Amino acid sequence: MKKLLISLAVSSAALFCVLSPGMARSGADHVGKPALEFSAGKWLNTPPLKLAGLKGKVVVLEFWATWCGPCRKSIPHLKELHSKYASKGLVLISLTDEAPAVAENFVKENGMNYAVGLESPTSEAYAVTGIPHAVVIDRSGKVVWEGHPMYGLDKAIEAAL
Repeated sequence: MKKLLISLAVSSAALFCVLSPGMARSGADHVGKPALEFSAGKWLNTPPLKLAGLKGKVVVLEFWATWCGPCRKSIPHLKELHSKYASKGLVLISLTDEAPAVAENFVKENGMNYAVGLESPTSEAYAVTGIPHAVVIDRSGKVVWEGHPMYGLDKAIEAAL
């Protein structure tokens, strides 16, 4: 019985994570609206961040989890984007609701050298219904794009910069 419950939990997690790439992955449309504040219980690779302190920057909020296969596959791409655009004013912030005990080693092992927020409740504020999910915030603090980070994020960042 225990094995069956574990199997069902893993299958459910995979189904939640693997939605169609074209889906918005958010229960609300934030594009064109002011960005919502984000928070995290613990920050890696950065001092604590707040949206108000990032005015004039293009911000990408990326929602993910260690157990999510598509999230794992998008990490090298996110690292490339961070490397390519950080000097041009991009701030990449990956947020997960997972605890430090679960995520800290994963972040280190996967070379996630950009801002990572752990124990973050922000996915609820953004009504995220599937991960990975990214939100692009322009220099004025308005959401200009949201969706799967592997499908359109590059163009959205370039347009915002």
